Amino acid sequence: MKHSILMLVIWGSVLLAGCGKDGALEAIDAASLSEPTQVYWGDTHLHTSYSPDAYFFGNTTADPDTAYRYAKGLPVYHPYHKAKIQIGTPLDFLVIADHAEMMGVPFRLFRGDERLTKTVSGKRFIKMVEAGKNQEVFFEFITAINKNQPFDDLNGEDIRQSVWRDTIAITEKHDEPGTFASFIGWEWTSTPGGKNLHRVVFMPQGGDVAERFVPYSAFDGDKPEDLWAWLDATSSSTGASFIAIPHNSNISGGLMFNDVDSEGRPITAEYARTRMKWEPVIEVTQIKGDSETDPILSPNDEFAAFEPFKHAIDTEAIKEGAEAAAVGPGDFARSALRRGLEIEAKTGANPYKFGMIGSTDSHTGMSSAEEDNFHGKTAFDSTPANTFATYLDIEGFGADMSASGMAGVWAESCDRKAIFEAFVRKEVYATTGPRIRVRFFGGWSFDDGDAKWKDIAKIGYEKGVPMGGDLTRGPKGKAPRFLVYAIKDPKGANLDRIQIVKGWLSPTGSAEEKVYDIAWSDDRALREDGTVEPVGNTVDLTTGAYTNGIGDPQLSAVWEDPDFDPDARAFYYLRALQIPTPRHTLLDAIALGMDPSETGHPPTIQERAYSSPIWYTP
Repeated sequence: MKHSILMLVIWGSVLLAGCGKDGALEAIDAASLSEPTQVYWGDTHLHTSYSPDAYFFGNTTADPDTAYRYAKGLPVYHPYHKAKIQIGTPLDFLVIADHAEMMGVPFRLFRGDERLTKTVSGKRFIKMVEAGKNQEVFFEFITAINKNQPFDDLNGEDIRQSVWRDTIAITEKHDEPGTFASFIGWEWTSTPGGKNLHRVVFMPQGGDVAERFVPYSAFDGDKPEDLWAWLDATSSSTGASFIAIPHNSNISGGLMFNDVDSEGRPITAEYARTRMKWEPVIEVTQIKGDSETDPILSPNDEFAAFEPFKHAIDTEAIKEGAEAAAVGPGDFARSALRRGLEIEAKTGANPYKFGMIGSTDSHTGMSSAEEDNFHGKTAFDSTPANTFATYLDIEGFGADMSASGMAGVWAESCDRKAIFEAFVRKEVYATTGPRIRVRFFGGWSFDDGDAKWKDIAKIGYEKGVPMGGDLTRGPKGKAPRFLVYAIKDPKGANLDRIQIVKGWLSPTGSAEEKVYDIAWSDDRALREDGTVEPVGNTVDLTTGAYTNGIGDPQLSAVWEDPDFDPDARAFYYLRALQIPTPRHTLLDAIALGMDPSETGHPPTIQERAYSSPIWYTP
């Protein structure tokens, strides 16, 4: 089956076409699908006014409580422009990941906490702010964090514990098992030489466990190995379970998915197993751009150039207008998955056998990933005019940000334990914002008819493994088959196509990749190279409106790998693309009466979803 014969019908909500007993297609309400797990939507990477950089970015009021209320769908007021705002569709779970480094210090200092105002550093910073030198204070704080040189008189244990207890109490207040899951977490913010090695750490346990430690920061240890050792020791001493999520690898300077450890030594099996114990999932898309792949690394992928971001995050580099390091295989997820196969062949263990999610990294306190309801990376760039303004010496700072991303989790229930367990088994996926519903199963016995039934997920679990799973050598002469479906966001755009991205280990020991179009809309023809013609574009550049007159609401298929080598290690993941829709910068340009060509960005984008991979190991 080269493309889907199934179509969705929209009757007030998303409907899935299934096959009735008489063989005729019937419309099925998506809510009635027979599925052992359900998809829950969340953000594992949100900063509030407790993060020092967020505070100096203009978010002085949107604290963790505000963030939870916004995520749950309540109206709040914006910390910069003070207007009432509200999320389009509430989240199911949230991790507030404020920086561990001096967490809550500016927030409390400028509110008169005497433990801070009476210190030498506190007095100096208050005078600087009173003199209007806010940006200078910002650079001092961020430089201290990036260089692991804290202001000792602002980094005392009593302050750290006090802020942490406040964070725990707010998080506990908002946890509603079965309705909304609030996770206790933080960000470990190691930035050696301006290279992003940040991790978001979160746990399923509650405050009774979290109060037994204070968050580990880059001041305590700035190497990932340091963090893993602390997680291991703290887990043993407190009973806490942890996941650490690497994020924003696209500006890691090649360090996030390196082929050596932090000391420059070749990666060993022990390193690989330790890393995968604590880091089963990565963040592949967020406000600072998309980290799936890049045209330099994937020159044959026509959709590789999506939402690039190249700004350095080192404060000295920002001042000089420098860009981040050149693109390398250590910076992107797909090349990391390939590198993992190569390392596994040498050592017997894969350090990059990760699942993938999206999350925002918003510093406004608002989990905002909607193009038409985007509140910016920072509080400052939340208005159309400020989107294109120069900020931190970067022209169009806000325009360069991406309204992304979202974590989709297939879990048995909406609570901390079930959602955390889905992360552990990697049954999670990423979207760049839209709530595209994606399933991806691999096995040896799927047949074409399996893609037509409303209990498609039940069939997937019975005959195969879900995203994040593993396949070992199958029956002789058989190639793996993949059962997939994607359903549009009920409030969003139709789908263009489903692709499967494959990576495999060649006989020479190097990893290769290929992208396959496996299901597509509108009965388009294949080109000679095996790819599908573009879907078209309905976006009106004068109004920002688009129509669903092209694309399909749903696509599904069973696909067999035509190039399978039973002796070669491989991974497969699904990528689903929407039809083109307006980027947030087009909407801001229209609001300002600007020519869209002056924004420095394409007026339209093709939003997408990435499943976690399925691996084949002979």
